[in-house]
Amino acid sequence: MSEKVFLAGAAGAVGTALVPMLIEAGYTVYGSTRRADRAGVLEAQGVHPVVVDVFDAAALRAALVRIAPWGVVHQLTDLPKDLDPARMAEAAVLNARVRTEGTRNLVAAAQAAGVRKLVAQSIVWAYAPGPRPFTEEQPLDTEAEGVRRTSVGGVVALEQSVMTAQGMTATVLRYGQIYGPNTSTEAPKGPSPLHVEAAARAALLALQCSTGGIFNIAEDGAEASSEKAKRVLGWRADARLSQGALR
Repeated sequence: MSEKVFLAGAAGAVGTALVPMLIEAGYTVYGSTRRADRAGVLEAQGVHPVVVDVFDAAALRAALVRIAPWGVVHQLTDLPKDLDPARMAEAAVLNARVRTEGTRNLVAAAQAAGVRKLVAQSIVWAYAPGPRPFTEEQPLDTEAEGVRRTSVGGVVALEQSVMTAQGMTATVLRYGQIYGPNTSTEAPKGPSPLHVEAAARAALLALQCSTGGIFNIAEDGAEASSEKAKRVLGWRADARLSQGALR
């Protein structure tokens, strides 16, 4: 395999887990970071670093047109270290901007570059109150208030931008509460926990075999059902980095 993949957010928790999986699968990985001091770390992992800010639409477009990737994976977030509760209200606004404006810029750049596959990270805890476990057909909580309204609004904007993208196969992965290496907690946490490496595996599978659509990605529980991802993508909640990827 020789396809090029542009990984937006390559230095984040999911991006860090996804890089070795992509490389082991044979992809050539271009990874974005907005911080020049992280470029060397990405390069050491076998990534072609791309220093670009997702809010700089012109620079992002130029980068993707130059690279001409086959696939784009959107793993960008803007969250405080260890999910500091004192900063989460501010983070909701910043993260919503990434999901709204950042996603819009990334999709436009991907379209300009002729990208064929688009995969984007969303969240599984944005559903409106209703019967559990939540499935992908149920509505999001667009009537939420306060900080949750801001968060859900960002999710809605992201998913609309991705799922209406023209000329490419688009997939949204609604992740549960991520735990594991490089995250805020090593242990499962929240009603829909998800190991970071299982989250990364879902993104790889979406690139490889998704024909488009929205998938819940979380461990089995009462809150949300991931049966569609298991059936269609062959995803498993216990998926982890292989020994080959770790070498």
